[in-house]
Amino acid sequence: MDATELAQLLTPDGMALLDRTPAVSDGGEIVRVVARLRREGHDPALVAAVLTQAKLRQKARGKFGDFASRMLFTEAGLEQATRLAVAAQHAGRFAAAGLRRVADLGCGIGGDAMAMAALDLAVTAVDRDEVTAAVATHNLALWPDARVELGDAAAFDLSRVDGVWMDPARRTSGHSDTRRLADPDDWSPSLDTVFAAATRTPTGVKLGPGVDRDLIPDTAEAQWTSVDREVVELALWFGPLARPGIRRAATVIGSHGIAELTSDADSEDVEVGSIGDYLYEPDGAVIRARLIGDLARSFDGRMLSDGIAYVTADRPVTTPFAQGFRVLDTLPLDVKQLSARLAADGVGTVEIKKRGVDVDPAQFRKRLRLRGGSRQATLVLTRLEGRHTAVLCERLPQAVV
Repeated sequence: MDATELAQLLTPDGMALLDRTPAVSDGGEIVRVVARLRREGHDPALVAAVLTQAKLRQKARGKFGDFASRMLFTEAGLEQATRLAVAAQHAGRFAAAGLRRVADLGCGIGGDAMAMAALDLAVTAVDRDEVTAAVATHNLALWPDARVELGDAAAFDLSRVDGVWMDPARRTSGHSDTRRLADPDDWSPSLDTVFAAATRTPTGVKLGPGVDRDLIPDTAEAQWTSVDREVVELALWFGPLARPGIRRAATVIGSHGIAELTSDADSEDVEVGSIGDYLYEPDGAVIRARLIGDLARSFDGRMLSDGIAYVTADRPVTTPFAQGFRVLDTLPLDVKQLSARLAADGVGTVEIKKRGVDVDPAQFRKRLRLRGGSRQATLVLTRLEGRHTAVLCERLPQAVV
């Protein structure tokens, strides 16, 4: 979407047309909708923009819920936007620290700024892209204390605010088909600029969850967050936004609500031991935060193998920080033996997990040639006592806390 298309969309007629146009994905239905709108006399460019926005609104419901039905998006902006549940956690940090005037530098489509404004914080949202800034202006229109400025985040006068939230642009510029930038010096603003600002102003920073841990300053609280088992970000907190005594945090958001595991440092792994009656796969946020050892100690677990993020124990536990499995058997990692065993057990559907072995789960499943049994099972492909092993399991019920 370019500036001309956005200008058409933001007219009263354009917004009214968008609000009454449903999202469609079927090719034939798209053709019929386009034909109908063209017969009504609408400009072809406006029709294209409306259909794109209707599709993006539908896609955005997973991140923004009902708010998506009144928001505008760019494709890249939606992909990079913070989920509303996570943005609410960010905003809560600033509110709890008593920081009332906040700058959201690199605001994108305004997801974090919306959450801050909803907590009655005075938000100045800044983005360098004209179209993106205009989209954010629309999305923040409900909150009178939120304003959007077109500008360079690195040039923002930090003395204007009490605290800063930064989301450095880590992809090439554009509204779709962007490319990831690997070098932190190429980010906008660069990571050095971000960390320099953090020495002067209370600062929170959103980064990708896989960022090189060597880049994390010792002065920061590093918080990895997962939503529905997907690790979505690493947030770094500085000054009063960082909690005393906490340097590592794993925040897990799901059907259970919000749960958190914290520590003052990376935790040491527990010792390797024999496989027990239960196997646990730590949540990705726990793995990224290197808090597997603390999790294992909480239920007397032991590592299944050195350097592999599976924990085994002799009793079942309910925890939001790991997926649990009841161990049924251990077998050699041999397709013929496994296929015969699954057939004998009447297993027709198998979930395949793997760590520490070079196996493509999709290809491995095809080679098993399942015969349509009624039972479900999980195969965990890993190393056990130095050997490639398949652990036959069944899932434990999901944690509710």
